[in-house]
Amino acid sequence: MSAGAVVAALALPAVGGTGTLVVSAAETLDLKPAQLEEPPLAQTSVVYDAKGDRIAQFYAENRKVVRLDQIADVMRTAIVAIEDYRFYEHGAIDFEGTIRALAKNLSSGGIAQGGSSITQQYVKQVLLNSAGTEEGKNKALEASYARKLKELRYAMGVEQKYSKNEILRRYLNIAYFGAGANGVEAAARRFFGVSAADLSLAQAATLAGAVQNPNRTDPELGKQARKLLLERRNVVLDRMAQLGRITPEQAARAKAEKLGYKGVDAPNGCQDSPYPYFCEYVRYELLTNPAFGKTQRIREQRFQRGGLKIYTTLDPKAQRAAETAISRHVFASDHPVAAEALVEPGTGKIKAMAASRPYGRSAKRKEISYNPVADKRHGGLIGFQAGSTFKTFTLITALEQGMKIDDGISVTNAYTAPGYASFKNCKGQNMGIPSWTVTNDEGSPGFKTLATGTWGSVNTFFMALEQRVGLCETVETAKSLGIRRADGGPLQEYETFTLGINEMDPVTVATAYAAVAARGTYCAPMVITKVTDASAGTTSSYEPSCRKALDPEVADATAHVLSGVFTKGTMSGVGGIGRPAAGKTGTTDGYATAWFAGFTPDLAGAVSLGDPRGSQRYKLTGVTIGGRYFGAVAGASVPGPIWKDTMVAALQDVPASDFAPVNTARFSGCDQNCAPAREDRQETAQDRPGSLPE
Repeated sequence: MSAGAVVAALALPAVGGTGTLVVSAAETLDLKPAQLEEPPLAQTSVVYDAKGDRIAQFYAENRKVVRLDQIADVMRTAIVAIEDYRFYEHGAIDFEGTIRALAKNLSSGGIAQGGSSITQQYVKQVLLNSAGTEEGKNKALEASYARKLKELRYAMGVEQKYSKNEILRRYLNIAYFGAGANGVEAAARRFFGVSAADLSLAQAATLAGAVQNPNRTDPELGKQARKLLLERRNVVLDRMAQLGRITPEQAARAKAEKLGYKGVDAPNGCQDSPYPYFCEYVRYELLTNPAFGKTQRIREQRFQRGGLKIYTTLDPKAQRAAETAISRHVFASDHPVAAEALVEPGTGKIKAMAASRPYGRSAKRKEISYNPVADKRHGGLIGFQAGSTFKTFTLITALEQGMKIDDGISVTNAYTAPGYASFKNCKGQNMGIPSWTVTNDEGSPGFKTLATGTWGSVNTFFMALEQRVGLCETVETAKSLGIRRADGGPLQEYETFTLGINEMDPVTVATAYAAVAARGTYCAPMVITKVTDASAGTTSSYEPSCRKALDPEVADATAHVLSGVFTKGTMSGVGGIGRPAAGKTGTTDGYATAWFAGFTPDLAGAVSLGDPRGSQRYKLTGVTIGGRYFGAVAGASVPGPIWKDTMVAALQDVPASDFAPVNTARFSGCDQNCAPAREDRQETAQDRPGSLPE
């Protein structure tokens, strides 16, 4: 039969018709091969931890493109037998199939049968997948001779471009099988929990039967759909036997098997990840960082459709340590939420992110739908005021300006700015308010050195110290260590900056403290080390982004002072971790929130605790947390023990490292007579003009 005869046959009017289809077909007649544009197929993007284990996946279409040798021979045989048994014999147009379709169409009074070859079906799937609108999808599926001729032209071009085996591979990778499975590999895993290479005869026949009408035979729709799918499978087996592809005995044995549909879950998104908060950080980083695509649209397309392999910094051991420590001290049913981030000094690699509440949207299960470990850019909210963890930045500024560890200031139980000009922000504006008084709860008057003032976390001492070294200078120190508000807004530069009035997230605070551990080298938070793009066939590796933020000797002296917090200061009741460590507690005014931030030379971490309903309204007083009643929660009450338990477990098999010794000629030292002091309630000036409610 000639091509002209096919066209003539297609152009015949339907029985009882007016002949309008002849005109439509004639107007679009052009049976020359046409080049089909074939955009890359949407594939599943997979996220891996630092050991190469899968922790999450994302997809717009659940699909993994595979080679032909990764598809079982019996699957290829089954699909050809039922869909286009002369596939390897005819060209782009199956003349015999078209004649059969024509006869059926003439007898039915319309287009009842398509007679499409596998090549034509592939073309239709490409056009359908390429359609960006519902109108375009409907046009790709419309029952018209014009569409049929268009498909034929594209099919001729495809047959010229590819071998038969390549066409079959492409068809099996693009076809929809039902149950949300696109492509034979995803279908094999979704239906039966096996790879396409390991499909049995009965399983292959099931999938081959599903492609005809996947929405009708979708096994997820219930018993009737599964019955239809089983019947369709048996039709395929009978057809394979009829064509001599299998024996009647093989067909009978396969037909005797149950459907065997398993409905294997196909996780999609961070809610299905075992590490949802880390996963969310990765997702936001990929969608917002220009390093992963010039525009938002490009980044979204790559992530949802590009089949990316995303390798991350997550350390499963550190993650387990953080999760276990948090669950030991804070229950998921508690109103306050604990959150912790672990960061590697010298690289900025985030090793773990954990929280006390599960991730999700169920209020009944106390789930939260935001990331309490991260800033707003990475899925968090406004964070919590960081309290006395900010005193470290004032300490650093004093050391940078030449003060020695045993230099100090005499203070009373109350501090009042001596004048409006006693504090200036970085715009040169006066920030001192003489009518504003900061106090030490239960007081700790007397002469305080940099060491003893830090160990006791004395509010009035740090207000006086910030006045001496400069408010703007302290702010600039914090900024050099990556400190920025969790909500992305500008830092509040008031005189109480040193007391932690700014809302922060654990990742940012942990990264700042990691810079001290790394002897002044600040490295931006990092979660992605490598991305392989299946569509583009490219692999991009990413290195830490680091810079010198502090004089190494200043960092050494800071670590030396902060190490005394465990032995002579606010953490002395909790104790150390059996190796060199340094840190700082943080408790905000009225016990609204509590923190601990600390580090070893190998790992840094920050823990926050606050009530997401509003920390200023729901303070940490008279509360039960982790099954234990607290009259008031300070930094050493819950965050400190969480940090300690985390570090002990995370570093269990890591040899202990020492901090670099202090340059005593430059900074002197605090002698053994420096008395420890208890932590005072931290003043964050919640009523201070300009502070933001949580």
